[in-house]
Amino acid sequence: MKIVIAVHHFPPRYSSGAELQAYRVAVWMRDHGHDVHVLCVEAIDRGGSNGLTYEDDIYDGLPVRRLSFNLAAAPDPFRWTYDNPWIGEHLRGYLAELGPDLLHIVSGYLISGSALRTAVGMRRANGRRILTVVTLIDFWFLCPRIILLRSNGQLCTPPFNPVTCARCLGEEKRRYRLPGRLVPRMMQAFWKGRSGNVARIEKRVEFLREALSFVDAAISNSEFLREMFDQAGFPAERIVFVRQGLELPSLSPEALAKTPSAYLRVGYMGQIAPHKGLHTLFEAVGQLPGAALEVKAYGDVTRFPNYARLLRRMARRDPRLHLSGVYTRTEVSQVLKGLDVVVVPSVWYENSPNVILEAFAHGTPVIASDLGGMAELVQHDVNGLVFEPGNAKALAGQLRRLLDEPGLLARLRGGIAPVPTMDEEMSQVMNIYQSLMSAENSLFGWEVEHAIP
Repeated sequence: MKIVIAVHHFPPRYSSGAELQAYRVAVWMRDHGHDVHVLCVEAIDRGGSNGLTYEDDIYDGLPVRRLSFNLAAAPDPFRWTYDNPWIGEHLRGYLAELGPDLLHIVSGYLISGSALRTAVGMRRANGRRILTVVTLIDFWFLCPRIILLRSNGQLCTPPFNPVTCARCLGEEKRRYRLPGRLVPRMMQAFWKGRSGNVARIEKRVEFLREALSFVDAAISNSEFLREMFDQAGFPAERIVFVRQGLELPSLSPEALAKTPSAYLRVGYMGQIAPHKGLHTLFEAVGQLPGAALEVKAYGDVTRFPNYARLLRRMARRDPRLHLSGVYTRTEVSQVLKGLDVVVVPSVWYENSPNVILEAFAHGTPVIASDLGGMAELVQHDVNGLVFEPGNAKALAGQLRRLLDEPGLLARLRGGIAPVPTMDEEMSQVMNIYQSLMSAENSLFGWEVEHAIP
């Protein structure tokens, strides 16, 4: 089978969740005898006079086409974020040249809905159409900000209102932010009257709903995200739940054993960004003066410098708090061996965080926000603990339990079930591919003549 994996970014420059998901799919499929090509966006701040340039290279044995364009120079930058004609035009030639059996898009962000519209109805070398699969990593199809977290810090819930979306994007600008906080009702009326702003949100919703409705198969790593798309008007029965798996070396009991410690070793592993909620963990520790614990927060502090400065100030006031820098994928086991518990304090929904699965694979309980895909994985008092999102006092209470309740940590470790392997995940994905190839039309019953023109 010839497969194109399309994703917004790809290693080595980028290595977050979606990029690693795309990389894992591509490598597994290649290693199992398939002809795999990768298409990604390398930069959105440069491009040629025709709007888009590209470079072909090889990464880890995979042929990769890296696209670059200048989004700020687009005729309509907002529209280009979800309907990028440059991507669509380039993809048409690229797919015609390769003639793949299947296009698998991971997320959709930057690749845009134009990729789906272009691929639907295209033909491969044998005259049969190119099949399409989308892995829903996040909420990009539903939310221009991707994370369903408003600019004022409030979470969005279905049904989604275009007026609220227009206001949220508008209040990213400083001149609207303060009035939005001081006179929220008046500003809601103000944004309702901004018909142009509301109309462009409505166009985005309509365009992406139509594009996604014609995909041959959609995959979600969590039941929660699947349900959110269902509530937003995309039927859940058309989205296949496949939990992502891990590719980890065989971990012996000795490798899983924790080095004894006189204090509770608390870890955070992930992006250092406001929506990830690390400040909540730092605040919680501050409410436990003198407690025998230490926090090591692993992640890149350069992407959100203002937030990093806030965290550094907090760490300077409490020697138990540490910003420990980045770690490589090969160092995951080493980092987790030195932690008694991992905290995932995100204030957005999350989907299916790799860090939770990695912690569980290493016999490490998790304290997580009682929200979204985190609450789906962490069972309170079974394999971890949950707390109200953003509530430092509540998180401090759960940390206090680990300090004060004899045997609790060991009991939580005993409640951790085996996590899926990458082979288990990819076998399910391969079954989806093969079902599509056998049916030669949509897994969900759409016929070729219904394709987007």
